[in-house]
Amino acid sequence: MKILVIHGPNLNLLGTREPKIYGHRTLAEINALIVKHGRERDIEVITFQSNHEGAIIDRIQGAAAEKVSAIVINPGAYSHTSMAIMDAIRSVTTPVVEVHLTNIFARESVRAHSVTGGVCRGVIMGFGFESYLLGIDAAARLARPARRARANIRTRRRTPKRRS
Repeated sequence: MKILVIHGPNLNLLGTREPKIYGHRTLAEINALIVKHGRERDIEVITFQSNHEGAIIDRIQGAAAEKVSAIVINPGAYSHTSMAIMDAIRSVTTPVVEVHLTNIFARESVRAHSVTGGVCRGVIMGFGFESYLLGIDAAARLARPARRARANIRTRRRTPKRRS
């Protein structure tokens, strides 16, 4: 199984940007924890960060071609404003889980909604870097039923019918 983790704008500044809000871990440290968490579950994790909306959209739309089973996305501030990322998430069949380091409902009122979260399969927030780990676990659970269903179809084709 392969999960794509997308980090949105300004997350490249983690560790130095408002550490009282976002914590002291850098994006590189968080990525290492995410990859390790995936490896322990036999999941290949690919991480990607961009400050550019179009690059994020390209990765979402390219997920199927990359054979990605699920996407975990922290759209950052784009979660509050980006109809384009919302449309990209809506346009793919790959399950998407949105994550946030902080609880967006406990922040400024302008951050208390997510246009992207409404089209994701679920939203996990407020657990710091562990939001990503929980997101990986949720995304894996969402992706596994599809894999089992495909395996069952193949199994049914190979199993001869019993005669009465």
